[in-house]
Amino acid sequence: MYRILSVIVVLMVPFIWSFTNTEPKTEAELGKILFFDPILSKDSTVSCSSCHKPDLAFADSLAISPGIENRIGRRNAPSIMNMASRSEFFYDGRAKDLVDQIHFPIEDNLEMDAKMSEVVERLKKHAKYPIWFKKIYNEVPTENNLARAIASFEESLETSDTEFDAWMNDLPNKMSDAAIRGRKLFLSDRAKCFDCHFSPDFTGDEFKNIGLYDEKKYKDKGRYEVTKNQNDLGKFKVPGLRNIAVTGPYMHDGSFATLKDVIEYYSDPYQFVSNPINMDTTLLKPINFTTQEKGDLEAFLLSLTDRRFSN
Repeated sequence: MYRILSVIVVLMVPFIWSFTNTEPKTEAELGKILFFDPILSKDSTVSCSSCHKPDLAFADSLAISPGIENRIGRRNAPSIMNMASRSEFFYDGRAKDLVDQIHFPIEDNLEMDAKMSEVVERLKKHAKYPIWFKKIYNEVPTENNLARAIASFEESLETSDTEFDAWMNDLPNKMSDAAIRGRKLFLSDRAKCFDCHFSPDFTGDEFKNIGLYDEKKYKDKGRYEVTKNQNDLGKFKVPGLRNIAVTGPYMHDGSFATLKDVIEYYSDPYQFVSNPINMDTTLLKPINFTTQEKGDLEAFLLSLTDRRFSN
C-alpha cells in the first residue's frame, strides 16, 4: 500500500522526455524546459539532460560524464529520479536541499562552467523566459526561482511501477522465484543490504565507506571533503536502488560496469581493494555469496526498475 499513493502522484505528473518550448503552465513544466536547455551552460552546449538522460532513468551510461569542451568531471552522474523524499544530495552531501543542489553543476568548471548570475541575465534577455517566469512567479528570472523551477521538475520524477511494488501490493506481477529469494537474502543478517538500503527508495540518506578508498587506486575522500572529519574519509552517500537496472555504471566513480560486478564486490571487497581505509565494519568480513545467491540478488535488484524502463 505504501507505494500505491506514489503511483497516483506519478500519474498526475506525466513524463515528457524531450525538450519542448511549449508555454509552461506550472513551476515543474518550466523546470523541465530549463532542464533540457543548454542555455544554462557557459557556451550553450551542455544541458542538465546531457548527463542525466531520461531513457536511463536520468542517469548516464558513462563512468564519468563530459562537461563543456569535453572536460571530464570527478564522479559518476547518478539518477535524479525519486529525489522528492531525499535529505542528502551529491555523493558528498554538499547541498543542503534539492534547490541548493541546482547551482553546483551549473557553476562547476568541469561541467557547465557558468555563473548563476550570468545565466540569469541570459534568461532575462531571452525571447520567452521572462514571459514564462512572470506568469509563474510574477517576477523576472532570478537565481532562486531558476533553481526552484528545476528542483520542482526533479521532484516530479518519482517512479514506483515495478514488479516488486506490484508483488508487494498483491497486484499482477512477474516477480520470479529468484527475485523473491533475492529479497529475502537482501533483508537477511547474512547479506545486510537492508542495513544501508532501506526506506521505500532503498536508501537511508546515510554516508558509508564501502571500501573504495585506499589512497592509491581509490583516492576520492568523499564526505570528508565537506566535513573535514577523519571519520568521514572515503564515505559516500548511499544511493537509492530504484531503476538500478538502467543506471549503470555503478559507484561514485562508475568503476563497476554491471550489477554482477557490484554483487561480486560486496561478496568479497578485498578481491578488488586489498587495503581499504576506514571501511565500514559491516563489510570487514567477506560474505562469499554462492553462485545462486548472486543470481538471486541480481534478480531482486532488477525487479526494482520501473516498467517503463523494462526493455
